[in-house]
Formats: sequence, structure tokens, C-alpha cells
Amino acid sequence: MPDDQLQTTRLMKNYLTYILGALLLLGISCKQDTQTKENPDAGNLAVREWKPDDMRNMTGLTAQRGLIVNTDRDTEGYVLFEPSSDTTTFLIDKAGRVVHRWDSELNSMNSYLLPNGHLLRLERDEDFPTFAAGGQAGRVREYDWDGNMLWDYELATETELIHHDIEPMPNGNILAIAYEVMPVEEAIAMGRDPERLPRAGLWLDQVVEIRPTYPKGGEIVWEWHMKDHLVQDFDPSKANYGDPSEHPRKIDINFHSTEEGDGPPPTEEQVKQMIKNGMATSNATVDNRGSDITHTNAIDYHPGLDQIALSSPGMNEIFIIDHSTTTEEARGRSGGNQGHGGDLLYRWGNPQNYGLGTPDDRVLFGQHDIRWIPEGQPGAGRLMVYNNDPHDGKAKLPTVWAGFQNAKPPEFAMAVGDVGNFSEVLELEPPTDADGAYVLDAGGTFGPEEPAWTYRAPDLYSFYSAFISGAHRLPNGNTFITEGMKGRFFEVSPDNEIVWEYWNPYMGTYKLPDGTEPQPKGPFIFGVFRSTLIPADNPAFAGKTLEPLQPQPEVYKMPPPPAEPEGQ
Repeated sequence: MPDDQLQTTRLMKNYLTYILGALLLLGISCKQDTQTKENPDAGNLAVREWKPDDMRNMTGLTAQRGLIVNTDRDTEGYVLFEPSSDTTTFLIDKAGRVVHRWDSELNSMNSYLLPNGHLLRLERDEDFPTFAAGGQAGRVREYDWDGNMLWDYELATETELIHHDIEPMPNGNILAIAYEVMPVEEAIAMGRDPERLPRAGLWLDQVVEIRPTYPKGGEIVWEWHMKDHLVQDFDPSKANYGDPSEHPRKIDINFHSTEEGDGPPPTEEQVKQMIKNGMATSNATVDNRGSDITHTNAIDYHPGLDQIALSSPGMNEIFIIDHSTTTEEARGRSGGNQGHGGDLLYRWGNPQNYGLGTPDDRVLFGQHDIRWIPEGQPGAGRLMVYNNDPHDGKAKLPTVWAGFQNAKPPEFAMAVGDVGNFSEVLELEPPTDADGAYVLDAGGTFGPEEPAWTYRAPDLYSFYSAFISGAHRLPNGNTFITEGMKGRFFEVSPDNEIVWEYWNPYMGTYKLPDGTEPQPKGPFIFGVFRSTLIPADNPAFAGKTLEPLQPQPEVYKMPPPPAEPEGQ
């Protein structure tokens, strides 16, 4: 595992409890009206030149919220999103007004509006015993436009859990990412270094295709398991022994370390405090810290190619696998349209994971939301990904989490000279041969060497989310971006001008039955996993009334920090 990512994990353990504790001292209860303004000159403002001592706002808790920028160059349509700790899915117009909502008794972090106007929601089951990491879900539901639940599917057991993302398919089925337990004994049998193995074993990912059975349940009609495509150079006695650099289509089970450079594991008391402060789920234990090694957080499907794209921030890579295989072929290395069975067709972002390259060759840093650009849109067929956490290489501190130690709430401002992390959106075109197969370069790695297009803030530092977030291309060539940890949504033109901007003003207050947070969120109380801009001509809106709700939902604002005592 790269040194800076190991340092991130260690520092998060030490500092995140401090973060939330300090935040709670301020209180979060004041309400305000949504603030809006139109800014027709957006994108023409002077670019800020940051100095090392200039302070960066890391949380946005006191930022103006609601509609910020509204120009005539944006895309006509509606924005779909869920606050991270809420049970409501909101649909807003481009004036920032809620025009529709779906409510549930469960927390949701991600949803899709289907062409028939139904909502497919990934929801957080209230009871699963094993998996303790951000992105827990376990339940998929379908609602009609009026909020009536039409279908309910659960995969939340001691050994499996749907998490992070789902993908509706043209045939009506749903693809889902799911954890599956790999016990200690099985991990060792697969060549995992025992010194780098959590006591609870590993949680590797699988992909399942679910055929709904209305009104409840479903059938898994296709599946792919990461554990079927492992390689390792640690134990020569195991069947999957080999040089990872000679097997770039397989995943090195020892790519990730939970020990080296990660510091000592947290104590039982520290884990309890993390749970209390909303920084870990209630089933977190000392034994399962570090079990979630790949943490796949996004899935997309290309019906023309019959391929699936995945994002693994644990590995700082994106993958493409073949869906044209049978389930049996998906367990092996042959079969399917590309002839590779369930082995990786393509990977990009960090060639060190398969024994090639140097730290300088790593491109992705904790990325989210991999997807193909659809047909008919500029860049069609290329991939787009939100790259969360690259850094400028000049800052004093190794990660943003280190900066929280001395930063003060509510903004937790940090000097640019201390923390140089930023975010970017990348569009890339994987090299293929005449038959459409992904090709390795002369050095044995997958290209491209450079993205086809990149969005960064003109000043570099004002656009940044260390986790969650996403981006997608629009029919007019604009790109819609979610800066997740601050709850900021904005639309940029092809020449990188912001033509629309909105900051989520809604703070969910949902708690699980045991009183804990449904998703670890720390001080990022307005955070949103992902938002989606849906063009106004989408068939889902045909015949629908899309007028602002009256009254509008209540919005929240952080109160000003307490005054300093006199004499200080």
C-alpha cells in the first residue's frame, strides 16, 4: 500500500475522534431560509493566487447554502440527491427549489430515477452483524413516483452485504456491489501474508446481477467474485503463486497492508469512542479494522460492450470486467466476448498494484464514481472518474487528516502550505486494438498515459473532497460534479467555467435503532455521496407536475462559533 495512503489511515484513527468531539461543542440546531443569488458572470472571476499561509476551509459548514450560481449556459433539468444521514431523496429544479421528494423509514446514500418515473434506491439495512465500513447498505427498493414501495430486496447477512452502489440494467435487472467474507483460514490458503491479516479476515468484493421478484425478493442470475482472480508472490506452495507483474489481469492479495506503516491497531476503547462520535458503525471492532481492503465504491454498465466498470479506492484503481460470460466462465480465465473469463479486462490508476511502475506512475487517489460517457454525448465511450485526493507535492503534512489535529471547528481551516490536497475530474480513453480489446503498452501496463480531459479548480485548492463525490457528462458537453464532503454540486462547461452551483442546505438527523449514525460522516454534516443532473426531457418527467413544494423543506445552518472569553 502506498506510504501516503497508509499514513492517511493511521492519522484518521488518531484524529477523527477529536474532529467530531470539537464539532459537537458548537451545537447544530439553527434554521435559516435558503439563500440564493444569480451570478451571470460565473467563470469570469479572477483566479485566486494562494500563498502558503492562506487558510483553506475544509468543511464548508458556515458557507452560504442553496443556489449560488445560475446562468443561461447551464443544462435545463433537475437534480436528484440524498443527504448522507437522511431518509429523504430530493429532486430540485435549477432554481434550487425542491419539486419532489421520496421518503422512507431507512437511510439512503444513492438512487436512480428510472425512465418510467420510478425511483430505485440503495438503502441502509438496520441490522447486519459483520461488515463495519462506510457505504453499508444491504437493501434495494423501488418506489413509484408517489412514494409507494413496489419492490424490496435484501442482501445483508453474516457473510454478504450490498454496499455503496447499484446499477439498473436495460433488461430490468440490477447490478450490485457486495462484500463477502474471506475468513482468516481461507485468506491464508489464498496466499495472504498472515502478518498483514486482520483477525476478522478480509472482505473482498463481488458483483451480483439481481432479477427482481415483485413485490419482494429476487434471483441472482449472474455473479463475479474477486476472490476467483487473485495472484500472490508470498507463498510458493499455493496454487495462485506467481509474479503479479506477469499477471496484470489478476489482483495481488497482498497489495494492501493493515500493519506496515499503519501504526498499532486501535484499542477497544478507541473503537467505542469512534462509534460514539459517529466515526464508525456500531458493529466496528478491534478485530475488523482493516478488513475492508478494496472498498469498491462505484459500478457502471455499458450495454453495447456488455462490460462492467468498478472503482476500488482501496487500490486506487478502476477495473473493467466482462459481463458477457456465464457465471461459470466468470470464475475462470477464459470465455466471454474478450476471451478472458472473469479476469480483469482493464485496470488503470496505480500499476504498482501489479508490480510495475513507481509512485510517480500512480494517478488515482481514493477515487469515486467511475462511469462510461453515454452514446450521443461528447466523449462517448470514454471513462469519467472523480479523483478525490491527489496532492501538490509541496505541502508539509502527508494528508488532510493530519491537518485536523490543530485545526479549529467549525471550518477546520488549514494553511495551503500545510495541506496541498485537491480534487479533479478525469476523462480517459483506454487504448484498444482493432477488435476493441484493451491493450497493454510496451512496459506491460494499461494506458492511457494522460487523461483526454481534466477539470480542476482554476486556483487548484478550492475544489476538494477527500471522499465520496462524483461526476458525469451531460448531453450539451457540460459536466456535472458533486463535491461530496461539503455537499456542493456544480456544472462546468467544456472550457471549465462554472455555469451553475448549489450547496446542499439539508442536514439529515436519522439515527439507527441503537442511536448511532447510519454512515460515518464526522464534521461533514451536509455531505452527499453523489448527485445526478437529469435533463428536463428525460421520459421520467413525462406527465409529471414539477412545481416547487409548498412549504419548502426546512434547511439548516451552523450557528456562529462561541465568542472568545474576554481577556483572551
